[in-house]
Amino acid sequence: MSTYEISVTNLTNAQPLSPPVVMLHDGDYRIFTLGQPAGAGLEVLAEGGDAQPLLDEALAADSVSQAVAFDAPIPPGAQAQVSVTISDNARADLRVSVATMLVNTNDAFTALNGLPEVGVLAPGQMLEASTPAYDAGTEADDEAPGSIPGPADGGEGFNAARDDDADRVAMHSGVLTAMDALPTSVLTEQHRFDNPVARIQVRRVN
Repeated sequence: MSTYEISVTNLTNAQPLSPPVVMLHDGDYRIFTLGQPAGAGLEVLAEGGDAQPLLDEALAADSVSQAVAFDAPIPPGAQAQVSVTISDNARADLRVSVATMLVNTNDAFTALNGLPEVGVLAPGQMLEASTPAYDAGTEADDEAPGSIPGPADGGEGFNAARDDDADRVAMHSGVLTAMDALPTSVLTEQHRFDNPVARIQVRRVN
């Protein structure tokens, strides 16, 4: 058996990260494809921070050897980690994916979408990646009162209606605040973010 420790560091000023979901898998699995519609599990995660549907989808996929979710959100500037153990047979073409919501947004998330070469790590070795913000394209980015689930608003999370005309995953263009000629926005300057928004480390323990 091989154990990997996955650490996630929140690099934003005021965007708590929802409890991340972590998948260990082969090259056939991807959380999303840029320019394509988000899957149902990713939609729920990106709009409301609930990792369970995406976790369930991953565990049902033949190409995923293990998947777990963190047990708590990660505040700005903080780091958290989780350990995952797999059989040595699953290390061929092993990759790691991670996804988490920026909760003071409508449907922004950050993700590591299949970090390769994890299977060749020796015990004690580590890989690191910085991740940008993505827009799930499932909810309009209006920053309106009642539409954001994070502490900036305490509003609605997941809504099954897809009201973003794009309906595709793309790089996030950033949030608008009351200081950006959007007086209805519940966000302030502190909720803005620049890329990267998270740092993810994968270390093989044994």
